[in-house]
Amino acid sequence: MPAIMAVKPDSARSNPDSTPQKRRLRSDTTAAQDSPISTPVKWKSPRTCTTSSPKTPISRVERDCSENITKSHRSPIKKLSDSLTPKQKWNPLDSEQMKAVKEAMHVSTAPPNIVCREGEQKRVLEFCQACVEQEKAGSLYVCGCPGTGKSLSMEKVKQLLFHWANEAGHQQPNVLTINCTSLAKTSDIFGKILGESQPRKKVNGATSPLQHLQSLYSQKPQPSGMKMMLIIADELDYLITKDRAVLHDLFMLTTFPFSRCILIGIANAIDLADRFLPKLQSLNCKPMVVNFRAYSKDQILKILHERLMVSSMLQLYLPASKWCSLKVAAASGDMRKALCVCRSAIEMVEAELRESSSNFSLSIVRLDHMVVALSKTYKSPIVDTIQSLPQHQQKMRKSVYLFQEKKMSFFYASQISELGEHDEKSCGAS
Repeated sequence: MPAIMAVKPDSARSNPDSTPQKRRLRSDTTAAQDSPISTPVKWKSPRTCTTSSPKTPISRVERDCSENITKSHRSPIKKLSDSLTPKQKWNPLDSEQMKAVKEAMHVSTAPPNIVCREGEQKRVLEFCQACVEQEKAGSLYVCGCPGTGKSLSMEKVKQLLFHWANEAGHQQPNVLTINCTSLAKTSDIFGKILGESQPRKKVNGATSPLQHLQSLYSQKPQPSGMKMMLIIADELDYLITKDRAVLHDLFMLTTFPFSRCILIGIANAIDLADRFLPKLQSLNCKPMVVNFRAYSKDQILKILHERLMVSSMLQLYLPASKWCSLKVAAASGDMRKALCVCRSAIEMVEAELRESSSNFSLSIVRLDHMVVALSKTYKSPIVDTIQSLPQHQQKMRKSVYLFQEKKMSFFYASQISELGEHDEKSCGAS
């Protein structure tokens, strides 16, 4: 009994407002385990300050403080981070932003994502994968109008092929990319192929590189360690000669029994294989053909917006970009022309801002900018020649045109005199 009386004063001092029954109900087991003194912790309201009593363990105080701070500041921090890293607002007076936009619109700038050519890339990639898996040579011909993304797509296919080879456990092929316009002679392409397949091979003067390749791919089997070789020959129509021998011998390299070549030729002519390689068709070795069609207006508009989104500045006014894509698609579908038109329109905006730097209404590309840029890009040399003629000759041409409208195919002496009178009247009226 005295021992019980000794405990009551201590418990009353530690928590005078609580009964022993309430202490059991509100006791914190975690705090009791952490604390060396098994005294119950006073219950705290969530609205109270995070500062605890001196008897509360330090670890609990730190945990409560961190939780309360996180809860009270979680949403403001998120909003602050969003406000600190917003999309960069378009400022046409900023030289760095203007430079970034013009670089995005430059023809030589390769976009990170090549859109609107997924189907063509898939066909070429599947062809290359089949050749690597079977260790079998093959040829493919990529054709299409200029500015339809042929060369860019081949670069993307090359990256995808390397990635697939690493994942599938196949040996990566050697890659030789040749622009045929850079060759001094058309037959130099065989020397480049031989140098890639056998770098240490020395060619004697008696035999040509083509003969070495033909002997290499026909007479003796390839060693197991030799890789497949992917040859991408751009501007293939440059190899067309009078006898067509170089172009024919190049595709024939893939028909030898031990050839390791995967040949991809790129050119603009759609019927190049039919016109210049008829023998391959008779040998049942005609290359597979992948045609890149001209871009439609929707595709041109999508590519333009993709390029502008990379620079985080979609400053092209929507009607202006739509007008550009519509006109370019109707004319040729050449994406390079569309990029040149947009770059020219941006330079017009930059020139206007230089003249009146305080007028921010000129900060976007308008329809009139795009119309002028289109006329500059698609101007006709014939029209330029006519406009450079003297005024009298231009009026004489106008008189001839008016006579042609009357469906006069032949001019007799009376008609020629009438034409002269008409010309004098038009000159006098002006």
